[in-house]
Amino acid sequence: MPRRVNDFRGLSEVSRVLLLGAVQEHPGSRLKELAERVGLHINTARDHLRILVDEGFVSLEPESTGTRGRPPMVYRTVADPQTNEVARERIERAQEHRRILRRLAHDVTAAGDDELEDQANTQFDTLYEHLDDSGMAPVADAEEKQISLVPCPHYRMVGEDRKIACGIHARLVRDILAQVPGPLVLDVLLPYTTESCCQILLRDERRTQSVGAGRSDGPGPVTVGRSDGRVDGADGPQ
Repeated sequence: MPRRVNDFRGLSEVSRVLLLGAVQEHPGSRLKELAERVGLHINTARDHLRILVDEGFVSLEPESTGTRGRPPMVYRTVADPQTNEVARERIERAQEHRRILRRLAHDVTAAGDDELEDQANTQFDTLYEHLDDSGMAPVADAEEKQISLVPCPHYRMVGEDRKIACGIHARLVRDILAQVPGPLVLDVLLPYTTESCCQILLRDERRTQSVGAGRSDGPGPVTVGRSDGRVDGADGPQ
């Protein structure tokens, strides 16, 4: 799929970041509810949410009410890629990329190990595709299972807005990885290892040692849902 001219409109404004966070915290919310949560006019919120849907960040689905008539529409994060065409296409591209590489390499590893490693690589590629489509110029290190964001989309934000944005982005990374079966989860997001660069460190759950263990570079990680302000999407709120 060719890159869209207006790539990365999704998280380019604080209002959209906050709307994505509202959907993460309150999946299944209606338009009016989300607009009220972030303090936007309903028409403005509708336009921002349409962009988030178009960029594959959230899905718009009919709510099951058990009554007759046209059901109301609600917003959810993308758990099932079939609910969002852009998310589905990213995964299909990543899977095709892995198939091509395997054919070129004439992979002869054991079937069980090969399947697990292929799943991990597809997860990694799907995350990379999302970040690349989003215009963040990701720099990937597949061996270390980490991706640097250059620049981080939130580096122009300051204060509490930046802290909130980091938590929302960490949960987004976690959700993207969960869209594809495999062993990779978000280990930690290191915000602003340079003035405008962040690092995403992933963990292979088949291994006992965390990828991010012992790291001290940068201003320190942020963990979703923790009182210490650190960000990591692996065990944040659903």
